[in-house]
Amino acid sequence: MESKYKTPGQLLNALLEQKGWTKRVLAIVLDMSEGAVNKLASDKQKFTAEIAISLEEVLGESADLFVELQKSLDLSVARIKAIPNPGQATRAHLFSELPISEMIKRGWLHADNIKDVKNIEIGLCSFFEANQINEIEILPHAAKKTKVALGTTSVQLAWLYRVKQISAEIIAPKYSTRSVTAAIEKLKPLRISAEATRKVPRILAEAGIRFVIVESLPSAKIDGVCMWLDEFSPVVGMSLRFDRIDNFWFVLRHELEHILCEHGKNKINIDTELSELRANSEENINEEEREANSAASEFMVPIKRIDSFIARKAPAFSERDLIGFSRTIGVHPGLVVGQLQYKSNRYNIFRNHLVKVREYVCPSAVVDGWGTVAPINHQENYS
Repeated sequence: MESKYKTPGQLLNALLEQKGWTKRVLAIVLDMSEGAVNKLASDKQKFTAEIAISLEEVLGESADLFVELQKSLDLSVARIKAIPNPGQATRAHLFSELPISEMIKRGWLHADNIKDVKNIEIGLCSFFEANQINEIEILPHAAKKTKVALGTTSVQLAWLYRVKQISAEIIAPKYSTRSVTAAIEKLKPLRISAEATRKVPRILAEAGIRFVIVESLPSAKIDGVCMWLDEFSPVVGMSLRFDRIDNFWFVLRHELEHILCEHGKNKINIDTELSELRANSEENINEEEREANSAASEFMVPIKRIDSFIARKAPAFSERDLIGFSRTIGVHPGLVVGQLQYKSNRYNIFRNHLVKVREYVCPSAVVDGWGTVAPINHQENYS
């Protein structure tokens, strides 16, 4: 009977017909008014749990079925009465795809809290440069304004937007391939210590490169990005996801190679999980990323030199040998350790040399995160 009847009233009428009862008879049996029974039979009165149990006792049909049919009827009526609200679906998508609370906390959205929906939506439109909420490009049917690699997540795109906003505020001299090549040569002596990284932002700025450090967002797994504000305005964004000297230099040189090769002008490729992907397999990495990885590795420690060192000393690498080799090639031991770990697949060795750099590089850089909010000169229509 469950598949035949759409409402509890239909079921009641069928059961009465089977028994040969009139509604008056049922009213007498249940000790209720005939009018109340008529309302039940015509679905004008709800079948409560108590009524369903009474009907189960006298008609022999499960009370559960009456209750389920009533629920189904209530839902159908509600759907008919409901006013379509496409804004709810849009809001649900944005709130599920973006770390709204974190964006408020970081000062990216000017709202009191997660419940301040009006200002959150205004802020998201401003942040993603959209005229209205349904034009924000992370939404499935919205136009895609930013050309990014396939697989870029909404969280990663939000981070990229922040890098773009901040870098657009920076005034930098004219860039050229020659200026970047010269900057890389100036960076080489800085590999000797963590403290020397404080000079990196100035060298990049003088080369016409806008250098921005933006703390990553939860689950984004971003290392860095090379992007272009226009044909002659390259940007290097870094997250310092791993605060280690080897990771800092690898990611930075990786992004500088992208600039030298003018990668990212047609499509932005956010570099995520560089260390993890490189450790697992170089075979699955595209040609642009292979070129950047190779340049970064060569910058950290010349490949021929590290290969020779490994051939002579493996498998027993000593602290003394590590320090001596690092001094010979003029780099911090942490850079050698980074390459040594990668090439030997032994990521537990000499970890004490993987020193932190954020405390040195951030004070002289444009930074957004870790309690600092980079100033952005745009106005939002808040009320």
